[in-house]
Amino acid sequence: MIQLHNVSVSYQGDVSALGGISLHVRKGEFLFITGASGAGKSTLLRLVFAAVQPTSGQILIDGQNLTRMGRTQIAMLRRSIGVVFQDFKLLPNRTVFENVAITLEVLGWGQKDIGRKVFHVLKRMGLEHKLQSNPLRLSGGEQQRVALARALVNDPKILLADEPTGNLDDTNREQILDIFREANIKGTTLLVATHDRRLLDNCHKDFVVLEKGRIVEDSREQQ
Repeated sequence: MIQLHNVSVSYQGDVSALGGISLHVRKGEFLFITGASGAGKSTLLRLVFAAVQPTSGQILIDGQNLTRMGRTQIAMLRRSIGVVFQDFKLLPNRTVFENVAITLEVLGWGQKDIGRKVFHVLKRMGLEHKLQSNPLRLSGGEQQRVALARALVNDPKILLADEPTGNLDDTNREQILDIFREANIKGTTLLVATHDRRLLDNCHKDFVVLEKGRIVEDSREQQ
């Protein structure tokens, strides 16, 4: 599903964010990417979403070579990828409903179907009573769930989540994990970046450890 072959990313000043990463994430897999701040976790996710171009190496998503795609092809591929950004990226001039609905509007869904699907996913998040709220008036945990609802509303093939439980209490953290598990059971491939090892302990899923832009441990190799 996701294949990185000897991928490196260097920024201005020859600063290396990732160095020679090779990683294979199978279809339907739930994999954590962990490591200290600055290890390269966010850069790896941004590569999969084509928000960052590799300096060298190849990236294949569902058999398609990302490094050879044009803008239109990348835009089409992104329709099957849900993303939960670390800073949420919710639209402050739109309601909670509108923030989630925008994903389906881009895909050309009808208004009646959008209404049903958005209500359903927000209810799953426990936010059906916040449909008309401004997202900036919500708590951090509620904003996180709105961002997750937007990422999952179209049942994406791949879900990328960058520090999805940062600053959440134990109750909200467990709720987010439950939502991840449910999406994974339905067939979504999950790639979750986190520095919180408690998530790994609680979720009992495979993980890859990054250190200074390189993979230093892959739990799947120990099985």
